Amino acid sequence: MKVKTILVSQPEPKIENSPYFDLSERQKVKIDFRPFIHVEGVPSKEIRQQKIDLGKFTAIILTSRNAVDHFFRVADEMRFKVPDSMKYFCQSEAVAYYLQKYVVYRKRKIYVGKRTFTELSPLIKKYKDESFLLPAADKLKAEVPEVLNALDVKWKEAVFYKTVISDLSDLENVTYDILVFFSPSGIDSLFKNFPDFQQKDTRIAVFGNTTIKAVEAKGLRVDIAAPTPETPSMTMALKKYITIVNKK
Repeated sequence: MKVKTILVSQPEPKIENSPYFDLSERQKVKIDFRPFIHVEGVPSKEIRQQKIDLGKFTAIILTSRNAVDHFFRVADEMRFKVPDSMKYFCQSEAVAYYLQKYVVYRKRKIYVGKRTFTELSPLIKKYKDESFLLPAADKLKAEVPEVLNALDVKWKEAVFYKTVISDLSDLENVTYDILVFFSPSGIDSLFKNFPDFQQKDTRIAVFGNTTIKAVEAKGLRVDIAAPTPETPSMTMALKKYITIVNKK
């Protein structure tokens, strides 16, 4: 069956030259964006109940833009002035660049990993005498505490924000040719909103092995998967699939 409509379970890209917009134009398909999950901040009162005293930490480990936003939100709510001496360990360049929203980059001690948390670990180990705070979501990748414990550093995790399932009830009678997912949480949201969901002719596109497993665990069929050596991005995988089926 030809593809005419796609629903991407993420917010609409803010950049004008997003590959999704190019895909839509070139392949003549309609692409809608709708986040199946969203992030909500944990109130500072609940963070105090986690026995978190921001003044006791000399370094912050930041794994995402959400971690950056919610660390500074909590600091503001607690009326904690982040000292200029605070060290920031950012998982990637994207996170470090985003940090500039809150601090003057050239005047702070910022250490940047390449991409994965494991790649950040040598920098953390180099400063093992620091007291590290990890502002995290309620669902933390198992890799993170494993790496930190192996480094034998003084660190503490605090839940600063939570992943929450979005209300999709307005989509109940809307159908798409392809649904695109990027995390197991997206699949959880699908079935929370539509417990009786039947795949039928709907194609499902997924990014990452954990998402593939989540789809298959629900008895669904994976039609499009990324990343692969040939299609390292989701848009490339979609383009390849649509090019084939729409020519038939």
